Amino acid sequence: MLSRCTVFEFKALSPDDIQPTVERAFDFLEKETGDKLKIEKGVTEHIAFAAGGDVRKALNAAELCVLSSLPQNNKRTITLESAKALTQRSALRYDKEGDEHYDIISAFQKSMRGSDPHAAIHYLARLLEAGDLPSACRRLMICACEDVGLAYPQIIPIVKAAVDAALMVGLPEARIPLADAVVLVCNSPKSNSAYKAINAAMADVQKGKSGPVPRNLQNKHFDGEDNQNKGQFYIYPHDFEGHWTSQQYLPDALKGVRYYEYGDNKNEQAAKEYWEKIKKG
Repeated sequence: MLSRCTVFEFKALSPDDIQPTVERAFDFLEKETGDKLKIEKGVTEHIAFAAGGDVRKALNAAELCVLSSLPQNNKRTITLESAKALTQRSALRYDKEGDEHYDIISAFQKSMRGSDPHAAIHYLARLLEAGDLPSACRRLMICACEDVGLAYPQIIPIVKAAVDAALMVGLPEARIPLADAVVLVCNSPKSNSAYKAINAAMADVQKGKSGPVPRNLQNKHFDGEDNQNKGQFYIYPHDFEGHWTSQQYLPDALKGVRYYEYGDNKNEQAAKEYWEKIKKG
């Protein structure tokens, strides 16, 4: 259906753009209620700013300010204090089913991947202020596994513990362990080597590139009388120096394929050096 429609994307307006609308709303409400409105200094500016670029929110806030003020001798006073109380959560543009939701969680993960703790903490604050604790936890866990990964694999249980703590205590205290974990992810070395490896392997499987499991890796079972080469022929690595020996693990159709490449970080390079020494020995 979307291909048959014209899509209009409404961008957020600036407070300067919204303020005249708020002023017109108060003029309209004055006529609608029949009461003289006394607007304290700063009220219209605050409502325009707190609307977060959304004119509808600004109009609703103006109406709430009027309806919540008690008339005295056909006069209503709209105080800055009441305006702040009625708009304290309105500045955040966030719709869990809309583009803003996906933009914020995308910016959250990309900021962590980009090792910018200031931006990542900002987007975490926006998620938590909107009450979206599940999205914050999910993206944080994904980023630890996908973007830090094998460069610092110990981060995965650490972040999981922080997420568990956040979910256990709930908001607002959940912000504390999550902030710890976000800053840790930002400051950690990065590697997506395992992420790339599983994506490449799944792409081959989805294309039908697989084949039978090599006989030496199959679960032991009875060889039929028609099998001319009986036996499993599995070689137990622990019987050899370095707990390794050469044998085929991939199916014949994928023999020699490489999915994983060592990342250029200290942790993976140390593993590479270790296994090159073992396998050359």
